[in-house]
Amino acid sequence: MMIMTFLFRLFAFLLFPTILLAQLSTKSSWSKINENNRQAVFQFAEEYKEFMATAKTELATVREVIALAEKSGFKRLTENSSWRPGAKYYDVNRDRTISLIVVGKSKLRQGVRLIGSHIDSPRLELKGRPLYESNGFAQFQTLYHGGIKKYQWVNVPLALMGRIDKTDGSTVWINIGNQLGEPVFVIPDLAPHVDRAYRKRTSRDVISGEELDPLVGSIPDEEGNVDKQIMAYLEKTYNIGRADFISAELALVPATRPADVGFDKGLVAAYGQDDRLCSYIAARASIAVKNPPYTTIAFLVDNEESGSNNNTGANSDYLRGLLGRLLYLESPGQSSEFHLRKVLQKTQVLSADVTTGVNPLFPGVQEHSNAAKLSHGVVIKLYGRGNSPNSEFTARFRQILEKEKIPYQTHTYKVDVGGGGTIGHFLSRDGMEVLDCGIPLLSMHSTYSLSSKIDLWQLYRAFQAFYSESK
Repeated sequence: MMIMTFLFRLFAFLLFPTILLAQLSTKSSWSKINENNRQAVFQFAEEYKEFMATAKTELATVREVIALAEKSGFKRLTENSSWRPGAKYYDVNRDRTISLIVVGKSKLRQGVRLIGSHIDSPRLELKGRPLYESNGFAQFQTLYHGGIKKYQWVNVPLALMGRIDKTDGSTVWINIGNQLGEPVFVIPDLAPHVDRAYRKRTSRDVISGEELDPLVGSIPDEEGNVDKQIMAYLEKTYNIGRADFISAELALVPATRPADVGFDKGLVAAYGQDDRLCSYIAARASIAVKNPPYTTIAFLVDNEESGSNNNTGANSDYLRGLLGRLLYLESPGQSSEFHLRKVLQKTQVLSADVTTGVNPLFPGVQEHSNAAKLSHGVVIKLYGRGNSPNSEFTARFRQILEKEKIPYQTHTYKVDVGGGGTIGHFLSRDGMEVLDCGIPLLSMHSTYSLSSKIDLWQLYRAFQAFYSESK
């Protein structure tokens, strides 16, 4: 009988695949919601756009998440924090990584429900000695963070954001170009009238890395020096000297604001959706959860776009240290490496990151039966080659989605064509159960990527369901 059942299921899968894929999203999620939910979708998108307008760097994102968390009753985690079900805390790692924690009903040794995402995005950074003058213009020397198409950063209004730490112990915060009326910075391109000699460059080399230097000034001082005029302005306005750039973290990011796309306003265009999108939604899900069965953590980290390096990336020991501290708060006598290992082995993780969606202008780069589409729901990433989650955990996540009637789809790149990664492999290294998921974008890693509003909302529902699941 078991053999007959297996053969029948195999026959059904080969001849009638839609029978077994009925739970997968085969059409737009917009067709499956009522008017009340439609209003909820658009309201959530408005709140998301407001967040994205400000949270354009990891430093700014941490500050915005703290504000959201404190408004919702979260307290900063300390060595004296009370450990009781329902308590809400946040922990900050060097202003560049933040974790939101909601204490669950179960003991930590039963595991944690963790959603991990990154809050850095492709951007331009200033070199240690950035200011120079060329042909009557003051410019900044830059380098880039993450994978970018360099030509996309020219002729774009850029804002300067970050911090300058001085030798006297003070910090100067910089945020110029994001508000109406403030100056912006621009990397000028060549006009088609004079670019003939450059037309043979390939798309990746239309603009080289050393040509990504924005204009920051054009009016000379009395001696005809533009760069000295700009330095005098910086000294007067911010009380900084040239040497202070050495201990600065300053980023150039698009000064554009998030906007609706299309007559129907179904899409969101914004800078930094990879991956402050998943980070924002993970934070919102943490804020929404009440008395979860297991302790929940939204783990929002830095430097994914550069390999998760440094002590604020997912490859650091910060998370292990945080879990050790939580163990100590719960049971001071049971917080050894042995007990920490038990927590790690029982922990379930969603490594949340966006992925590429089918582009209507370039559909051929995807293999459509395994490609993610905008407005079709949550994406389960199946990269194969040892990078996919185990089938048991995938089944449990599918069960959560299907129970809540949350549409989902899968994504696998064309063989030998595409690729990508998340912070997931750093977390699975410690024995945690990890699944990669997210939603699709168009124009990913650009200065202005596109997401679907209904996908945002469905991912929010999925994260809440994951946090609330009792199995």
